[in-house]
Amino acid sequence: MKTPPAPHGRLLSVNIAATPHYTEAKGQPTGIGKLPVTHPVHVQAPGPKGVGGSGVSGDAVCDRKHHGGDDQAVYAYAREDLDWWQDELGRELPPGMFGENLTTVGLDLTGALVGERWRVGQRALLEAACPRIPCNVFAEKMGEAHWIKRFTERGATGAYLRVIEPGPIQAGDPVTIEHRPDHQVTLGLYFRALTSAPERLSDLIAAGDALPKETRETIARRTRS
Repeated sequence: MKTPPAPHGRLLSVNIAATPHYTEAKGQPTGIGKLPVTHPVHVQAPGPKGVGGSGVSGDAVCDRKHHGGDDQAVYAYAREDLDWWQDELGRELPPGMFGENLTTVGLDLTGALVGERWRVGQRALLEAACPRIPCNVFAEKMGEAHWIKRFTERGATGAYLRVIEPGPIQAGDPVTIEHRPDHQVTLGLYFRALTSAPERLSDLIAAGDALPKETRETIARRTRS
């Protein structure tokens, strides 16, 4: 009998925003700042951006023009990176604080490859799609000076994930990397190419169709000009 692969990490928590929160300064509705749940939660592909919201059952996405949809169905952030920020900011950052649906342990999300696939629990299969680009609502929710600049400089953006195979997930589930593509386009490189290192944009082409359509269109537009 073939031995199943050993888990590479696990879910510390699964977090949702059942109802929108509101930022303090401008009162904007946001799903950033989610709370852990202890029961199993179903994940599935929500549909295209603008129509589909979160891929996590019961989770709120307030701005469907810029968030949610198949390429941003599930957002994961590493507990290790939250701990780094916790030390940097001198404040507690509980799971879900950055708006992540999945708080992971034991996984290098910045080094994850575009198109990398994770088996979560027994049934759900998720695929790394793109990094998170910090927005003004995130900055408002955090309430930290120069937050977008600081988050960008750190470059630990977490991972937006597609749902390839739906299924239930919950805290404690093992995460096993079932597939890693043969290119070298990490989410860290992807983020830098879209922000501080635009000269690397053409390097993303190696990820092929695993890149979201929006990014492929951005590359085509910028490399023409």
